[in-house]
Amino acid sequence: MRASGVSWIFACVAMLGCEEQKPITHEQPKAVQKPVVTAPTGVQIDSAKLAMFAALPDSAESKTNPATEDKVGLGRMLWYDSRLSKSQAVSCNSCHGLDTHGADGKDFSVGDNGKKMGRNTPTIYDAALSFAQFWDGHFETVEDAVKAILLDPAVMGQPDEKHLVDTLKSMPAYVDAFKKAFPDDTEPVTLDNTAKAIGAFNRKLVTPGKWDQLLKGDKQALTDDEKKGFLKFVEVGCPTCHVGPLVGGTMYQKLGKERPWPNQADKGRSGITKSPSDDMMFKVSSLRDVEHTGPYFHDASGKSLTDAVKSMAAHQLAKDLSDDDVKSIVTWLGTLTGTPSSDLVKKPELPPSTATTPKPAKK
Repeated sequence: MRASGVSWIFACVAMLGCEEQKPITHEQPKAVQKPVVTAPTGVQIDSAKLAMFAALPDSAESKTNPATEDKVGLGRMLWYDSRLSKSQAVSCNSCHGLDTHGADGKDFSVGDNGKKMGRNTPTIYDAALSFAQFWDGHFETVEDAVKAILLDPAVMGQPDEKHLVDTLKSMPAYVDAFKKAFPDDTEPVTLDNTAKAIGAFNRKLVTPGKWDQLLKGDKQALTDDEKKGFLKFVEVGCPTCHVGPLVGGTMYQKLGKERPWPNQADKGRSGITKSPSDDMMFKVSSLRDVEHTGPYFHDASGKSLTDAVKSMAAHQLAKDLSDDDVKSIVTWLGTLTGTPSSDLVKKPELPPSTATTPKPAKK
C-alpha cells in the first residue's frame, strides 16, 4: 500500500508538470476618456468690453419718491390727462407718446401755446435713470422736470399753480386717488404730489431688450451681425461717452468736440451755468430705443439714425466712417429697443369732469 501511494503522488506531480504554464500578466489601466471640448462658434465678445455696460433695472427707484401701486396708477391717469394744460388740449403723452417709443417723431414738439419748442423732445422711456434731465441738465430728477413743465408757458402753460390744483380738486375721482396715493398728507392734492405721481409712473417706464439678455449671460441673444456691430461701436470709440445701463445718460460732453458743430445757435448748458466753459456742452443722450426715436440731437439735425451715427463719429471722434461700418453699428443699436409692460402704458379711464371743473384759460 505504501508503494502504490507513493506512485500515486508521483503521478499527480507529473500530471501537474505537464500542464501548460500561463504567463503572469499585469492588467493595464484603461485610458481615461477626456471630454471633447469644442471651440466657441460665431462672433465672440470679450467680457472686458461688456464690463462698460449694465442691464437695465426693473425700474428707476427713488428714495425720496418711493413708488406704490396707488401712486403709479394716479401718475398714469395724470400722464394722459389733457386737463393738466392751460387749453386742456395737451397732455404729457402728446409729446412723449407711449405708443411711439416715448417721443413724437417731430423735429420740435408743439406746446400748449401752439408754438414749436426750442429743442427736440427726447424719449421719456428710461429717462428717470439718467443722471440729469433735459438736454442742458436743467433738472436732476424727473419729478423736478415734471413740476417745471406743468407751469412752463411754452409746454403745458398753466397760468399758475392754483389753477392746476383747483382743476384737479374739482373732480372727486382725482381727490380720492390723491388720498390713496398720499395717505399721510393732510392736503394730498398739490403740485408737488402731482409731480411725484407722474414721476413714480415715469420711473416704471424702462425698456429692456435683446442687449440686456446678452448682458445677463445669454450669449445667443444677439446674432453675429449684431455682435459685429457692437464690436465696431467699441472699436470706433463710441463708449468714450456712451456707457452704462442707458448706453449714455451719464455725463455732459461738448458737442463738436473734434470738429465744430454746424449749428452754434444753442449753446447748451452754458445757458444754465452762465459759464463760457460750458458752451456747446449737452447731456450725452441715452441710446436706448434710439432706433425709433428720431430725429436726433437737440436741434433735430439728425434726420436718420445713419446720419446721426456719421455725425457723431465725425464731430466727436474726427472719424469718417464707411457706409458698411455705419450699417453695422446701426444693426447693433437695434438691440437696444425695448417696450415697457403693455398694462403699464395702456391709457386708463380718466375721471369725468364736473360742473365745477375750471374752464380752459383763455389764450
